[in-house]
Amino acid sequence: MQYPEAKHVFIHAWGTLGTSWGINKAMAQIHALLLIATEPLTTEEIMKDLRISRGNANMNLRALIEWGIVKKEHRKGERKEYFSTGKDISDLARQISRERKRRELEPIIKVLEDVQNVSGENRKAVNEFKKVSADLLSYTQKADSLLGKFASTDQNWFLRMLTKA
Repeated sequence: MQYPEAKHVFIHAWGTLGTSWGINKAMAQIHALLLIATEPLTTEEIMKDLRISRGNANMNLRALIEWGIVKKEHRKGERKEYFSTGKDISDLARQISRERKRRELEPIIKVLEDVQNVSGENRKAVNEFKKVSADLLSYTQKADSLLGKFASTDQNWFLRMLTKA
């Protein structure tokens, strides 16, 4: 397979995988393009390579920057903005873990903690609700703790843990 075809296949696959993770296809494709780029890219280069609109490129670049996985660079004497992403996959995984923890687990833990003091006349329903929400809270707190450990440690800890498993 020649490079242009391999590049297209990789970007397409990363985009499809991204939709499985809950992010849109263009966002994942931009990230894939930046992952394999040898130099930081401009918005125009991203638009041309992926055949997407300026609005789509700008919106998804902002989202990738908010996730902490894309950086914007300015070059002296140029008005264009350049975008790049880290190439260390372990760092990428930890950053995504931190963001998913912050965006997904922490809010649901708060909700599950808030509903623990439920009351009502239907004792059977209240008891079932308390049991299910307490089980969910316990499980979610364990997942949050594990994800927190992964996000805050180095690659060697994670590899040692996998080796022991």
